Amino acid sequence: MTFIVRSFLAASTLSLLALAACGGGAATEPGVASPTSANAKSDIIDTAVGAGSFKTLAAALKAADLIDTLKGPGPFTVFAPTDEAFAKLPAGTVEGLLKPENKEKLKGILTFHVVAGHVGSSDVVKLKSAKTVQGSEVSINTDGGNVMINGAKVTKADIECSNGVIHVIDTVILPK
Repeated sequence: MTFIVRSFLAASTLSLLALAACGGGAATEPGVASPTSANAKSDIIDTAVGAGSFKTLAAALKAADLIDTLKGPGPFTVFAPTDEAFAKLPAGTVEGLLKPENKEKLKGILTFHVVAGHVGSSDVVKLKSAKTVQGSEVSINTDGGNVMINGAKVTKADIECSNGVIHVIDTVILPK
């Protein structure tokens, strides 16, 4: 895990939980539903799957047995890395994490991208950190008008779901 974290940090920065105030969601991510779309009343899982740019995240959530949790009542705030974010990880990392023997490690990484409660972009920008469901905290700051979660850039914020909110991030963030 230390090797993966070091390699990933060298390649790019981390990101998944606070995709918040990039101008209140002004940036659009191809294939990502906007807060006013028909998906706004779907749960977090259905919204992410419907967007089409979270196939790797969906596969990882299934492998970690977290689908039912994120279809539950919540509310949850999810910093969701796109397929492109997962592609930034060193070769073989995702495949290795999806193996049954790595289920707990994968669950720890995925729950590091989730905060209990509904934390919209107007709230995120007021925070310096947030405690994740995994138990560790992620740092939150702004850099040149971009919201950063552990170094990952929020590219789309405030995708409202029936059981919480999704903020899209450009990098997978890893717990220490």
